[in-house]
Amino acid sequence: MSADTVTPATRSRMMTAVKGKNTKPELAIRSALHRRGFRFRLHRKNLPGRPDLVFAGRGAVIFVHGVCSGSVQNPTLRNIFP
Repeated sequence: MSADTVTPATRSRMMTAVKGKNTKPELAIRSALHRRGFRFRLHRKNLPGRPDLVFAGRGAVIFVHGVCSGSVQNPTLRNIFP
């Protein structure tokens, strides 16, 4: 494991900018599902892992994961996820 190359204050600022809710992939999926008539709740705190979408009547949840930040550093992943 490599040592961190930025100061703790800079790292804190960088990590604060990372969004956990309402990301572009999440908004796209929410919009598509809503257009198709699905109704859901968002980010339920009382469920493990705080799922992004909760379909209470169906007993289902969806976790939306965006592209990993490693793709910026890994050229192979950058080609897969432009």
